[in-house]
Amino acid sequence: MKCTNKVRRICFCMSLILCMSLLTGCGNVAYTFPYDVNSSVSSFNVLAGTGAGRAEPFAADLCVVTEDQTGDGSVDMSQASAAVLFDVNNKKVLYSKNAHERLYPASLTKVMTALVALQNASPDTVLTATDSVKITESGAQLCGLKAGDTMTLDQALHILLMYSANDAAMLIAENIGGSVDHFVEMMNEEAQRLGATNTSFANPHGLSDDNHYTSAYDLYLIFNEAIKYDSFNEIIHMTSYQTAYYDKDGKAKELTVNNTNRFLRGDFQAPENITVIGGKTGTTNAAGHCLILLSRDTSGAPYISVILNSSASDVLYPEMVQLLEQINK
Repeated sequence: MKCTNKVRRICFCMSLILCMSLLTGCGNVAYTFPYDVNSSVSSFNVLAGTGAGRAEPFAADLCVVTEDQTGDGSVDMSQASAAVLFDVNNKKVLYSKNAHERLYPASLTKVMTALVALQNASPDTVLTATDSVKITESGAQLCGLKAGDTMTLDQALHILLMYSANDAAMLIAENIGGSVDHFVEMMNEEAQRLGATNTSFANPHGLSDDNHYTSAYDLYLIFNEAIKYDSFNEIIHMTSYQTAYYDKDGKAKELTVNNTNRFLRGDFQAPENITVIGGKTGTTNAAGHCLILLSRDTSGAPYISVILNSSASDVLYPEMVQLLEQINK
């Protein structure tokens, strides 16, 4: 008698749930990843021991940092807020200090600006400057763009990445995004797609803003995506660049820029058996001195290194040399 009542209660509950589902329309919801018992990684097949596949984790092809890893103490990073060094091919963390701390990135921001531009436009896209390129902040690096000036995206990317021109960043953002604000939205969407969860961009150039920050690890994620583009790698490896763009009247304006990377300029030398391919520099009062690099060993294997908020340029580069020396250990 008790069993019969129990069965009736169960049937009543199931009927009630079914009716609620029909009334609310939940039974008509289309899921982007519907459950399939026949899937090789379904819970049924895994428990039954018949599942031959496995779900690929998000970070399967990435270096993952869970804690500081400073090795034998031979790297003096006391004057920098954060630093990381990653073996890209083997997905190994060779050094890590405060990898996930939110910090100002200064012009390292422009790596994301270049990445979003390359994802959304061809290098021969013609860009036209508006009044948005006018930046009045004291000390801001500029190439001298004026409203009405035109150049290709390829030209702008060279000026952006090598010379770190903030007006070039605004030119790219407005033309590729339709507006600077929309381009910044695109930057943040890409950051989220890459898993850069400690990142918030407020502009395309990196001039200081309370809502503009990232982390050494997030910059690794962004840079690791950018180096998949051959044009990006070619640009960051160049020491100088000459070009001519046009003003609103069609008159040519010649421009020569040199790379701000002091490794490429010969001011500092990488450790033995290590070649610095290139990277991006960044400096503001709030962010301090920042640097991200792509380097290779004698076999051509790639490494990504980042230092944020170092106290001075003449401190930053010796710090980076110490960091790159870990590759040989």
